[in-house]
Amino acid sequence: MLTLDIDDFMLELKDGAFKNVGPSNKQATVKLYDVEGVDVREYGDKRVKIAFEDEQGSTVEVSLFPEQARAVASGLELLESESDVLD
Repeated sequence: MLTLDIDDFMLELKDGAFKNVGPSNKQATVKLYDVEGVDVREYGDKRVKIAFEDEQGSTVEVSLFPEQARAVASGLELLESESDVLD
């Protein structure tokens, strides 16, 4: 299940095309539940891309610099050692 919450978001539909209306100060939160697949690969010269997909085919991709990817890996290792969640 994918949820998308966009603050202060307005679109104009004219002649079959969408156009952003208003200032460019929008914020969004995307959540993907019940992940069925995870893919990790190189992205560009210096980044890592992690892609998550649910059973309906909804996908969320996250591009990270190496230090950010290491922080995620470290956080997972710490959680695994301190919690029953990853058993």
